[in-house]
Amino acid sequence: MDVIIKAMPFLLTGVLQTLKITLIAVSLGCILGLFGGMGRLSNNRFIRGLATCYVDFIRGTPLLVQLFIIYFGLPQVVQSFKELLEVYFSLGPFSSTSHIPPFIAAVAACSINSGAYVSEIFRAGIQSIEKGQREAALSLGMTPRQAMRYIILPQAFRRIVPPLGNEFIAMLKDTSLLICIGYAELTRQGQLIIADTFRPFEIWFAVALLYLIMTLTISRLVDFTERRLGINGHHQS
Repeated sequence: MDVIIKAMPFLLTGVLQTLKITLIAVSLGCILGLFGGMGRLSNNRFIRGLATCYVDFIRGTPLLVQLFIIYFGLPQVVQSFKELLEVYFSLGPFSSTSHIPPFIAAVAACSINSGAYVSEIFRAGIQSIEKGQREAALSLGMTPRQAMRYIILPQAFRRIVPPLGNEFIAMLKDTSLLICIGYAELTRQGQLIIADTFRPFEIWFAVALLYLIMTLTISRLVDFTERRLGINGHHQS
């Protein structure tokens, strides 16, 4: 117990980093997901195909591989591009290093990954709205864009709150993969403490407990939001 008490300040620092990455990633993922979901429903074949390729590639590959592509692979591409500019366009000289900070790589990978899943959430939410709603809006003189903004999306948002909550929880747990690039989230902090204390059972148990507390808290917040929005049989007071 003493080792857990002594380690708790460091673990709580990891909790804050985990929550920060998750909040940023899901927020940016919602922006990407909104455009991706609407792109999947677009009448333009190019836009629809582009959105479909993005969603299929991200959902069909592991987040860990995506993280490695960004953290280890992109610097190689950037360096090759610099050499191309120096050799063929006589530009430069450029710095010989193209390191991507772990925080930037973490945000980029998690946001892009979350965006693909949120795209499907938005698409399903929009498609769940009866077609008559859009037709009624158009008959009242609204443009298709106005109908989407003022009629369809507000109703769709109410229906996608539960799956968005699930996506937040899933991303929170997936941030543990950031240990592979040395980012100091909760799992990485636990690993560092174990290397110093040689007490893996107590520390990993404390890490698991902190994850459980976070996920249960978020689940309760999602349930509260559902009740306030009158979802699943609840009616707003």
